[in-house]
Amino acid sequence: MIIFQVNGKERRVDVSPDTPLLWVLRENLGLSGSKFGCGEGLCGACTVHIDGIPERSCVTPVGDVQGKKVVTIEGIPENHPVKKAWLVQEVSQCGYCQPGQIMSAVALLKKKPKPNDADIDSAMSGNLCRCGTYGRIRRAIHAAGGNAAVKGGDKS
Repeated sequence: MIIFQVNGKERRVDVSPDTPLLWVLRENLGLSGSKFGCGEGLCGACTVHIDGIPERSCVTPVGDVQGKKVVTIEGIPENHPVKKAWLVQEVSQCGYCQPGQIMSAVALLKKKPKPNDADIDSAMSGNLCRCGTYGRIRRAIHAAGGNAAVKGGDKS
């Protein structure tokens, strides 16, 4: 039995410790916000926070989160500044990568509340967006951090 917290609730799962955390979240706990992208921890679609650090859940064995705190996209409040900025900036196109993008952005802003472009590029470099909304992602992060007015702009 593996016991850990997910979005503030203690969860117990009876699975092999080497089962990817992503599968446990999606299949055992019904939390489908984190997405399967590459299965190799390279695209960032499956990003969750483990004890406050953004991690790729597709390559994290669930046994590694025993006794830890996991936060998924479902655990980020709808009124969080990043989610609000994402909507105002119309970041999403297909939306598939966005849960992971948001999780990485939330972690960045917690660590560095007013990041510059280089900080954003560094923190977000492991998150791929096939639609290429990187400009909107950057604007949303700046807006959520208070570096720019949260308003719509061009769609690039």
